[in-house]
Amino acid sequence: MIPSERAPYSAIVDRPPLKLPGGARIIVWTIVNYEVWDISRPMARQVIPAPTGQVLLPDVPNWSWHEYGMRVGAWRFFELYKRLGLRPTLALNARVCVDYPRVAQEARDAGWEFMGHSYEQMPIHKVEDQKAMIARAMDTIDDFTGKRPVGWLGPGLTQTLDTPENLAEAGVKYIGDWVYDDEPTVIKTTSGPLVTLPYTIELNDIPMMMVQHHQSDYLLKRTIDQFDRLYAESEKSAKIVSLAIHPYISGQPHRIKYLEAIYDYVNRHDGVLHWNGEQILDWYKDVAKV
Repeated sequence: MIPSERAPYSAIVDRPPLKLPGGARIIVWTIVNYEVWDISRPMARQVIPAPTGQVLLPDVPNWSWHEYGMRVGAWRFFELYKRLGLRPTLALNARVCVDYPRVAQEARDAGWEFMGHSYEQMPIHKVEDQKAMIARAMDTIDDFTGKRPVGWLGPGLTQTLDTPENLAEAGVKYIGDWVYDDEPTVIKTTSGPLVTLPYTIELNDIPMMMVQHHQSDYLLKRTIDQFDRLYAESEKSAKIVSLAIHPYISGQPHRIKYLEAIYDYVNRHDGVLHWNGEQILDWYKDVAKV
């Protein structure tokens, strides 16, 4: 099925308002992304281009940039969320459990939600056996944490037309790849419904910092602008602000204070909930009778 066959058009103004418990108005959904970049392949993205445009293999400079995130930047994230008492969603390449068990253990022990994010960081449409890769990723996380993930995010949001079937067959209940709405939605698969949660490519440090090349403080500015508008709209219907970050980007010394300032700002407002993906899924299934 093509996307329009899975999810018929729906205007947000035609839907009944969504209500959160306890008079809350807005959910802040933080998605931290921890990945494995295999040195034997081209890197998932680049902070520095290859000299004279000639692709480097092995690409040690860009691999090292990512490695900084796992050695240093990730620990700034752990400290921040421990201090705030928040347990975000962790979009995790399952291979992190193998290659970086110290990092995976810290997230597990802190009670973060583990979300499937492929086995390792490479486009799904380049994987030879997609079903086997999904099963391997889900099984690896399940074995490490003792809990099977209910959420999935494709690397770079990549998928093929049959990926939703493969995910539903593997037991996935929600996905973040469909960034087409401000609210959760339900899409059809031959193995039952999948819920889409409003992940973000707008409040995401990859396109903002590494593609659009904004200044470090722009993540704070754009998130505040997004939050302010959705908070105003949440007077009528519950809203979700999603924030996607990576330790090799937002975990850098010159950027981390702007991430910290985001939480300082939103937490000054009444009716803010910090929920992970599974909590949002359970709430939406209840209110929408999915």
